[in-house]
Amino acid sequence: MIQNYENYRKHMAKVADINYSCAMLGWDQETYMPEGASDLRSRQLSTLSGLAHQLFTDAAFGDLLATLKDDTSLSAAEKSNVLNTIDDYKKQTCLSTDFVEAMSKAISQSFNAWQKARQDNNFKLFAPHLKEIIALKKEETSRKGYTNVYDGMLDTHEKGLTIQKLDALFSDVREQLVPFIKKIAASKQVDDAFMFKQYPSDLQWQYSLDVLKHIGFDFNTGRQDKSTHPFTTSFGSADVRVTTRISEHDLSEIIWSTIHEGGHALYEQGLPVSEYGLPASEAAGLGLHESQSRLWENNVGRSLPFWENQFSKLLNVFPAQLSGVSTDDFYRGMNKVQPSFIRTSADELTYHLHIMIRYEIEKAMVFDEVSVEDLPALWNSKYKSYLGIDVPDDKTGILQDVHWSHGSLGYFPTYSVGSFYAAQFFAAATHQIPALKTTIAEGNCHPLLTWLRENIHQYGRRFTSEELCKKICGEGLNFSHFMKYATEKYTYIYSL
Repeated sequence: MIQNYENYRKHMAKVADINYSCAMLGWDQETYMPEGASDLRSRQLSTLSGLAHQLFTDAAFGDLLATLKDDTSLSAAEKSNVLNTIDDYKKQTCLSTDFVEAMSKAISQSFNAWQKARQDNNFKLFAPHLKEIIALKKEETSRKGYTNVYDGMLDTHEKGLTIQKLDALFSDVREQLVPFIKKIAASKQVDDAFMFKQYPSDLQWQYSLDVLKHIGFDFNTGRQDKSTHPFTTSFGSADVRVTTRISEHDLSEIIWSTIHEGGHALYEQGLPVSEYGLPASEAAGLGLHESQSRLWENNVGRSLPFWENQFSKLLNVFPAQLSGVSTDDFYRGMNKVQPSFIRTSADELTYHLHIMIRYEIEKAMVFDEVSVEDLPALWNSKYKSYLGIDVPDDKTGILQDVHWSHGSLGYFPTYSVGSFYAAQFFAAATHQIPALKTTIAEGNCHPLLTWLRENIHQYGRRFTSEELCKKICGEGLNFSHFMKYATEKYTYIYSL
């Protein structure tokens, strides 16, 4: 029986080798790949995706999983690996190798088309590819046995997430968060002009590396690069890559994208390397993954204790730009709440209106309630309705996010889910580590990282996000924790 599990481990490691090779090619595609290589890269990714699918869905491997399912000698952790793999196996065997290769090729071509469309500020260049992606994702979800295709897309990214749950969650956003945002809008606004001075990119870059080190990112098993859209990718916990984005006239771009992606990377680096290729070495879900990035970006990175330590260092890098700005000034200014066009640059409150817009549009796309050609108009109308702003063009509007070009339908809602988990987890960590905010103010993020390693990172997919939340907090996801955090923080910032 021990040999059966060892054979299972070896097989899963081979599948992971191929999948991580695909991830490496994808990372290169978004960072250093020359533009002329796009067609060849699409072919390479398609071939490797097909090989990984063939290996994972091999009938003999299915027989091995069936044997392991009834093996009573397995530990609880081993049993969890096997059961999660069986669930993955059932879903993947519903897909033919030809379909997987076609999907991979379509996604690679779609990403290239999105880049071109964004560069030319012309959604029409991307529209045919998006149509194909939507059709393929709907077919994929149906093949996997989901009766509600959008529920299936959500479940793919965050196990157990449904339209019903999200409708209730965004109802809380409308009823509680939106009135609070309006209250802030009616108050005296904070000054953030210092964030938009001239900040040399090379100095920003060096500071971003220092911030990553400060929160615990291990450069021995990771690196940072630049990309159009900041992202994190992993080839196993011993090789985790992050990218960031720099604007010489907006200091917030690099600070938040670096800390945000750093939070994702800390989770990946904290997954057990000994479980390479197994579910135990994978994140529980994208909602939980987002909780880690949002916890570091918002609950830590946008907090006063963090900048009580970091502001003097930032001031040393940019003394002229930040002359006359105090730590409290910086804290208030960087947390300014105001409507904006770009999701990734939004403040942590109006951010959820950006997500709500995408959630509503995705449902409409998937259920054929809107044509792809009409998406820009729908997007613009929702931004006017929810945020009161007029979207000037496609690049600033519907082409700003890479997700749909990757086939990541059902992904966006996990950003809000993750933010709400983050507030709940940080409250639990603060309760269990009473001096936590003091240690952060002293420049020591290690106690928090250790808490996350012990309570979340080490488990991989052994528990779902909701199960982990109950294990840590004694209850499932509860929006009230986010509202309590937001109310206390912004009541101080805006003197409400």
